[in-house]
Amino acid sequence: MIIFGTKGYLYQLAILTLVCGGCGNPAAHTLRKRVTKFTLFFVPLFPISTKYATQCTFCGTEVKIGKEQAEQLQAQGAGASGPYGQGQGQGYGQAQQPYQS
Repeated sequence: MIIFGTKGYLYQLAILTLVCGGCGNPAAHTLRKRVTKFTLFFVPLFPISTKYATQCTFCGTEVKIGKEQAEQLQAQGAGASGPYGQGQGQGYGQAQQPYQS
């Protein structure tokens, strides 16, 4: 008897402030990576698929994005992090970068 299947893993890569394409509000968006792995006897062996998405924390709209765009957004989030989690030059009342799907 062989027991096999799949298991999903969800990783939160970054939290970015973007203008939502769904509601139009500048809000925090979580950048997430979902990895589905093949399991044999409940041991994850290798990834089958990897998908990236952003989700608006204001309205809940989720947009699927490609790997290149996810890496670009992650680099943007890592490069803009200053003290207290605020971006350098990206505080309250300043222009936000628009996000188009």
